[in-house]
Amino acid sequence: MKNMKMKNLLIAVLLYAGAADAQVKDYPIQPVTFTKVKLDDKFWSPRIETNRTVTIPASFARCENTGRVKNFEMAAARKGSFCTKFPFDDTDIYKTIEGASYSMAVHPDPKLAAYVDSLITIVGKAQEPDGYLYTARTIDPLHPHPWSGPERWVKENELSHELYDSGHMFEAASAHYLATGERNFLDIALKNADLLVKTFGPGKRHVAPGHEIVEMGLVRLYRITGKKDYLDLAKFFIDERGKRQYDKTANDEWKNGMYWQDNEPVVDQDEAEGHAVRAMYLYSGMADVAALTGDKQYIDAIDRIWNNMISKKIYVQGGIGAVPNGERFGADYELPNATAYNETCAAIGDVFWNQRMFLLHGDSKYIDVLEKVLYNGLISGVGLDGKSFFYTNAMQITDGFTHPAMEPTRSGWFECSCCPTNMVRFLPSLPGYIYAQKGNSIYVNLFIAGTANISLDNKNVKITQVNNYPWSGALSLDVEPQTPARFNVLVRIPGWSRAKAIPSDLYSFENKTPSNIIIKLNGRPVKYTIQNGYAVINNQWKKGDKITLNLPMDVKEVIANNAVKVDSNKVALQRGPIMYCGEWKDNSGKVSNVIIPRNTVFKPTYEGDLLNGVMVLKAEVLKRDSLYGKVKKAEFTAIPYYSWANRGKGEMMVWFPQSVNAKELVAK
Repeated sequence: MKNMKMKNLLIAVLLYAGAADAQVKDYPIQPVTFTKVKLDDKFWSPRIETNRTVTIPASFARCENTGRVKNFEMAAARKGSFCTKFPFDDTDIYKTIEGASYSMAVHPDPKLAAYVDSLITIVGKAQEPDGYLYTARTIDPLHPHPWSGPERWVKENELSHELYDSGHMFEAASAHYLATGERNFLDIALKNADLLVKTFGPGKRHVAPGHEIVEMGLVRLYRITGKKDYLDLAKFFIDERGKRQYDKTANDEWKNGMYWQDNEPVVDQDEAEGHAVRAMYLYSGMADVAALTGDKQYIDAIDRIWNNMISKKIYVQGGIGAVPNGERFGADYELPNATAYNETCAAIGDVFWNQRMFLLHGDSKYIDVLEKVLYNGLISGVGLDGKSFFYTNAMQITDGFTHPAMEPTRSGWFECSCCPTNMVRFLPSLPGYIYAQKGNSIYVNLFIAGTANISLDNKNVKITQVNNYPWSGALSLDVEPQTPARFNVLVRIPGWSRAKAIPSDLYSFENKTPSNIIIKLNGRPVKYTIQNGYAVINNQWKKGDKITLNLPMDVKEVIANNAVKVDSNKVALQRGPIMYCGEWKDNSGKVSNVIIPRNTVFKPTYEGDLLNGVMVLKAEVLKRDSLYGKVKKAEFTAIPYYSWANRGKGEMMVWFPQSVNAKELVAK
């Protein structure tokens, strides 16, 4: 492994820092790279360690025993038959290498490094001489995968996933190079990227990629190499949308192009639409390109789309992509509970996008959404054991009705295993979302205990967070500059503590009174201004300075906009950033009979031996004794939504009715 200083410099390039040719334009705000942040908390550190010790090895093992590695071996030999189901199965190896690379960047592992190198060797041998790398065709070019088409690229606008595979390879190769300093995977990726530059562009082949991510991957390579061809090609792929002839009058989203985000040029789009994962990768790629080129039309478009999604198309626990048929966004306010899809990959993509929106605009509302997704609809996708997963994240599971697309239990793997391997690559990068900087300002976005070393105006600033978040809102931040210096520390005041359930009117708290938050510096109340949801503290900082504040974590009853008909007269529960659900295990085997009257008083109780340690909510509620029978008082326990389905199969509910019909009597 290369010199540590050089490695950290290179990783900074990976996470949005300027490319090798000293670009003039970039994100106005820069994140503090994850290698500069060392966690020391009880919530995220164990999860990242489980990812390192359990999820990454299990993912590699499943790539081996499901034939994904064999596909590359057969492609290298140029004989055999593609032996898995989907042409994008190559990406599971890429994503696991990416996650392993992030992990090795902060936790060197010679054995893992050697194994990853062995896989990279196999991948390199599967690559064709001109750079083409796609096992679904290379194994047997005369009989490619049915989705691939008879020739290269002819089905790329639909289902071939040739460019999707390339995009994930670019992301993985960038991560590997920047973590290790070794070029073996990067050179493979650059050879493929150069083929794309030769093949696509003005005067060459035109296509809008059927599944976005190549745009984000090309930007990564541009940041490393400074080769503008890669950035230009990313923009070209984005600008190709809306040019293909579809039946614009068709209600079918495949036929009218909406499924692919290809029904109109991106600068004219104003709704989150189509396949939710594709959409998140497109909007993230647009943000990257806009930051690097200054394209204001892109920014205006993703601003409009973000507002549409947040005000009309996101679930209360941060899930997106409501419709099982096409894994897609539905119409405005189409947020059914019984058939909620909420793919885990879409949640991860939503974090990618909201981070980029924050880097563009510096508004805390994007981190509010990111936090909601992160603590709820994203980590629900991986079991506490680190080796069981949800592809979809349901809003309710009942004995009476469960849609075939809904998963009542977790699985160890899927034929389409994009979600587990996406989780593998996301979790070790999480520390890079906590802090950001701009000029002489440091943003504190997430409250996760640990220490960060931040270079501000060529001076090192050490920030140490001590807290028990998300269970407690008592926060402490030690600010230690190398030498006394004046700068701003911007501490996010979460929307949920300001009586905002989400940055729109889609969901609201029944109690709309904001918390009274007092911020202290060295034990005394300090003057601050509120800017875009941040408490801005300007100070001549010195060693020993300490910021303290407490975010009251009252239990909030959440109600939905009247336009969300399925949630009418219903309530969901939130405490701090955590959304709650009721699960069968804690409630006599059933939760679909629970009624939570208005003004029910909940008692938060921490249970260290339950679900790896969680804060549960307990209250006296009402329960029906049968489908149409009387209701009676009963005890009820709610657990964090992310933790459900770790104790076997049974009912789960997020939204609960608040009242019973007038004809129903309460049994004594």
